[in-house]
Amino acid sequence: MPTLIRWREARAVLEEDPFTAVGDADPMPPGDVIISVKRFQAEGEQLLGEGRAVGVRVEAEESVEALAYDLPRLSLVALAFPKFKDGRAFSAARILRERLGFGGEVRAVGDVLLEQAKFMIRCGFDAFEPADGTGPAEWTAAGRRFRHVYQRASDGREPAFVERARAIVLYTGDHAEPARGRRRKTPEEAREGALAHGFGPAHRFPMALGGADAQGPI
Repeated sequence: MPTLIRWREARAVLEEDPFTAVGDADPMPPGDVIISVKRFQAEGEQLLGEGRAVGVRVEAEESVEALAYDLPRLSLVALAFPKFKDGRAFSAARILRERLGFGGEVRAVGDVLLEQAKFMIRCGFDAFEPADGTGPAEWTAAGRRFRHVYQRASDGREPAFVERARAIVLYTGDHAEPARGRRRKTPEEAREGALAHGFGPAHRFPMALGGADAQGPI
């Protein structure tokens, strides 16, 4: 069986691919298949009725919303990257995950390059057919490259501004003034609390929100 890279528990792993990609003019092989939107519309009911796992390949110019009714029955949706500069598949992946609630595999096919790894994962891709010969170790490193993110996406990670706000609360001991009868943390106590929650030297805080040496790293 062909192999592909899957993203599992924050790491890339090499796995066998049980699916066969079938062109519109190709005879239908036995087993699980990936077919075009056009062929799925013509033969999908029959294939699903045979108990197969079916995936659909969506080209960049096609709309994933056309599959909305059938998504609960599909095992995967393969989104095609015709070339490196064409990012329409990123939008399609987010639509599948966030708007249509698709929980199956979202696979990147076509001109899939290592440089895109982090952005693909953030948009909801969890399987990849690399076109540049890269392997799982390289994809794991690329997927973990950045500690912080700056906007919400399909991977559910907290943006940096949320982490920063939490760190400020930990550092200062409260959002503003302490509640009545509650002592504000000393800078040393707040520093220890922030470190205990994983906020390290990369986090800096405005002087107005910290204590002594608040502009310096924790």
